[in-house]
Amino acid sequence: MKSIYKISLVALAVIGLSACNQEQKTTETAANVELKTEAQKQAYSVGASIGKYMSGHIKEQEELGLPVDRSLIITGFSNGLNDELKLTEEEMQTVLQTLDEKLNEKRQAQATALAEKAAADSAAFLETNKAKEGVVTTESGLQYEVLTPGTGEKPKAEDTVQVHYVGTLTDGTEFDSSVARGEPAKFPLNRVIPGWTEGVQLMPVGAKYKFVIPAELAYGDRDTGTIPANSTLVFEVELLSIEEAPAPTAEAAPEAHAH
Repeated sequence: MKSIYKISLVALAVIGLSACNQEQKTTETAANVELKTEAQKQAYSVGASIGKYMSGHIKEQEELGLPVDRSLIITGFSNGLNDELKLTEEEMQTVLQTLDEKLNEKRQAQATALAEKAAADSAAFLETNKAKEGVVTTESGLQYEVLTPGTGEKPKAEDTVQVHYVGTLTDGTEFDSSVARGEPAKFPLNRVIPGWTEGVQLMPVGAKYKFVIPAELAYGDRDTGTIPANSTLVFEVELLSIEEAPAPTAEAAPEAHAH
């Protein structure tokens, strides 16, 4: 949510994490809330915006193993609104900076563990998959399997292709799908991950292939959020059509030949 309330955890807490005087009173008020006038809607939206923003931080903190006392968050919110702080702003700044440092350490440790697990899982998956009947492994390490043969032309790296695809992690978790969106994807073949650039050039139009793409031909040690670092990716790709790249002009041809 883009809003003036979506600011850093430290800054938000120092300004005042506050909402109501008592948890019980909050529950009673919430049950009888009226949102008829524009002013009521504005006031509610301010509180809901902050609460929604904070809920994500609280959930992450708990998942990282750092306990959260929700009743004290409500008390602090109330104290902040009423300017009855039990700690100075300097003390809160120090406490929250320390919390941020701990959270960052936990995030880094979690990311490292996930990357190590993904590397081990990927190696095992690639080893098992390459032994399956019908699977071909190229010199680069890309693995592919023909699900449906095609009879059309094959694209070049410079061409633009239109495809339908489903992308999953090795455990079957789907992270992207043109099929789910109900609309084919279209892009220059040399502008995607190396595993796609290499693999789709093997496909004639009308074919459907399954690609198992090692991390070094995908996103490597980068963590994209939905794809952990060191992940091997599995794609089922159907090549729908090709738009050939324009031929080089007469003036550009000698320069290209020189390279």
